[in-house]
Amino acid sequence: MKFFADTADSAEIRELAETGLLDGVTTNPTLVHKAGRDFIETVREIAAICPGPVSAEVVALDHDEMMREAEVLRKIADNVAIKVPLTPAGLKTCARLTGEGTQVNVTLCFSAAQALLAAKAGATYISPFVGRHDDVGFNGMDLIADIRMIYDNYDFPTQILVASVRHPMHVVEAAKLGADVMTAPPKIIHQLFKHPLTDNGIASFLKDWQATGQSIG
Repeated sequence: MKFFADTADSAEIRELAETGLLDGVTTNPTLVHKAGRDFIETVREIAAICPGPVSAEVVALDHDEMMREAEVLRKIADNVAIKVPLTPAGLKTCARLTGEGTQVNVTLCFSAAQALLAAKAGATYISPFVGRHDDVGFNGMDLIADIRMIYDNYDFPTQILVASVRHPMHVVEAAKLGADVMTAPPKIIHQLFKHPLTDNGIASFLKDWQATGQSIG
């Protein structure tokens, strides 16, 4: 499973990149707003830090304007993927951009039917929002399982990018179901390290080591 960071904070991205765990980055207008920085400059800086795909989202609602915005965004760096909404205009834009060799992340997916449409439009990534699905009483992981089955039935190359990740078990369950990518806030990725037995083991080993009175080197 590939790990993408869902943030527009370049410091957090740089820290994760240094761990060797970071495969890409996803941004959206809300994350850019929280960062409080110029959108284009933020995407350019992130793309320079992370060599993997960096999703930058169009904000237009009609096809022609989406294409105009996409042209601006994909000139920022070669690793910028254009993020479009799962609407008729968004999928029309997806098909056009994919045909021109640009990576496309189709976002705001909430049904297997929508995911099927995105795959037929040639999406590089489909982003089902599992956390928001859970919020309204549905099991987001059921959606991932359905999409995985459909894509495998027809050998669609579109990668399932699990989004709206709220906790580490979302990551684990998505991996068990065979999702290709997950994108999560850096704090969720850091939580994957945590286990009380690891902490207790380190504390025990250090205590025993100190009792030897030795040092390494």
